Amino acid sequence: MKNKLKTVREVRHLSASGEHIHEDHAHDGVDRRGFLKCMAWAGTGVLWTVSGGVLGSKILSGSAAAAERSPTMGDFNFVQISDSHIGFNKPANTDVVGTLKQAIAKVNLLPTAPDFILHTGDLTHLSDPSEFDTLDQLMKSTKAGHVFYVPGEHDVISDNGKEFRARYGKGSKGNGWFSFDQRGVHFIGLVNVMNIAEGALGMLGEEQLAWLKDDVSALSSSTPIVVFAHVPLWSIYPQWGWGTQDAERALGMLKRFGSVTVLNGHIHQTLKKVEGNVTFHTATSTAFPQPAPGKAPKPGPMKVAPEILPTVLGITEVSYVENAHTLAVVDAKLG
Repeated sequence: MKNKLKTVREVRHLSASGEHIHEDHAHDGVDRRGFLKCMAWAGTGVLWTVSGGVLGSKILSGSAAAAERSPTMGDFNFVQISDSHIGFNKPANTDVVGTLKQAIAKVNLLPTAPDFILHTGDLTHLSDPSEFDTLDQLMKSTKAGHVFYVPGEHDVISDNGKEFRARYGKGSKGNGWFSFDQRGVHFIGLVNVMNIAEGALGMLGEEQLAWLKDDVSALSSSTPIVVFAHVPLWSIYPQWGWGTQDAERALGMLKRFGSVTVLNGHIHQTLKKVEGNVTFHTATSTAFPQPAPGKAPKPGPMKVAPEILPTVLGITEVSYVENAHTLAVVDAKLG
């Protein structure tokens, strides 16, 4: 199969104000001025398309995001949900169940039900069985065909991931990594939250890296790859642990593929980077925002005005369109 998803090294991002943000590949892909502008988009709807090798974007409202896609647009589509933190009850959001319900309602209003949902971790806040029970009941109300999970550090905090794997790890390897195929696209769920100290970088580890090498060894270089994990696989802000220390080794195994999309959570805000054949994309949380890198003494729940909260929470919809040479990523806010 010919590669249908393309990326370019030199791109321009168009902000909501119409200003262009240039990537600076000498400084991890985005200069500081552009980085802060990207961070200001958290919670807005952004439609990303890759067509004929050209990356474009459009700022969308929640309703416009749904209208932009017709029911027949994609060969298939899926939704990313991240950082629901069921069990959290602090001033940053005293009703995380309610905001997750809003996210699910937005998923269920999509013109076409997603083929599946990827939840990129921190399902719960303290990995308590009752928190997982609540999450399970809520996710059963989605119209998606299936939900795939990878753990966040909060999902393994009390028992090293035993409860998480018992519920969601059937057929997975090691600490919960796995892969599957969907209409010619290869999906890889990685685990980079085991045995890391608070504020430390994520880590994949030797066993998982060996598995990854074997997993992709038989794939054609034209196979589109989607990787999803909790902690970002690029160094967003190492001082806060916002990166994965052995990510370069994993990404090196994917260099031969024409199209690689990496989806993460953890930082509770939208940020995007394109580097060669790899598109990195972080998702907003359904629970609470966190400060932009370096804009607070440390990361953590950030309280905003109640009327602002829905605008900094959201979901991500991805549509793969083979014949149109397009991969679209939509970040839709909850309110």
